[in-house]
Amino acid sequence: MGKSCSMSSASATASGPWPLPPAIRASALVHIAALGAGALVPGAVPWAIGAVVLNHALITGAGLTPRSSLLGPNVTCLPEAAGARREVAITIDDGPEPEVTPRVLDLLDAYGQRATFFCIAERVLAHPALAREMVARGHSIQNHTARHRHNFSFLGPRGFANEIARAQDILAETIGQRPTCFRAPAGLRNPFLEPVLHRLGLSLVSWTRRGFDTREGNPAKVMARLTRNLQARDILLLHDGNAARTPEGNPVLLEVLPLLLERLRADGLSAVTLPEGLKP
Repeated sequence: MGKSCSMSSASATASGPWPLPPAIRASALVHIAALGAGALVPGAVPWAIGAVVLNHALITGAGLTPRSSLLGPNVTCLPEAAGARREVAITIDDGPEPEVTPRVLDLLDAYGQRATFFCIAERVLAHPALAREMVARGHSIQNHTARHRHNFSFLGPRGFANEIARAQDILAETIGQRPTCFRAPAGLRNPFLEPVLHRLGLSLVSWTRRGFDTREGNPAKVMARLTRNLQARDILLLHDGNAARTPEGNPVLLEVLPLLLERLRADGLSAVTLPEGLKP
């Protein structure tokens, strides 16, 4: 696995105060230095303002980069132990979706593979029997917020806490298991997210590669994105909710998943849930 693979997952096991990420500490120092220079050094105000603007641009860019770890721990692949076990993680977002998810479960069962579903809690509330079936069939349900708000990355600490904690409560009550992993809508966030995850005992999880299957209806293109340099430890991202449709009108996931499962079998790889794959 290359340099871009990150296995930092401090949130799930953290205790005590939130450990300030180095990028946030550096940002605070930039602001302090800019304030001091602007007040004490003649002619430094434009430079101080420029430094603060650049700093904010970098922080914003990190929040808009789903696999970045600048704002805090971010799991982008499974640990080395999973590589030794020849494991990958298939993660499926935005469900449960009654038209699609049961067929996904049948495909996974047919190949003897397991997946992690990052579910929208209000959809779980609307389809509790389906959510419980997903868990009963050996899969994992994790936290993908309560409502999947499009403005999620603009929320502050209270907004993040409300969305994520409410999802935790709904999922725990419905399926009898409290999630340990969290994925932000579209992977977008800001510096206020990580302290909330730390307090709730959640690890931020992104992905190694994705199929862009919410907008790409060509199964071959989705499959190519998912399997280019496919290897053990990969975390793959697909969608059962909000899935794009093929020209024939089928959710693209249902055509890609059998091909992906065949590829895993041919490569001697095993798809496991995130809680299984993240074990050291």
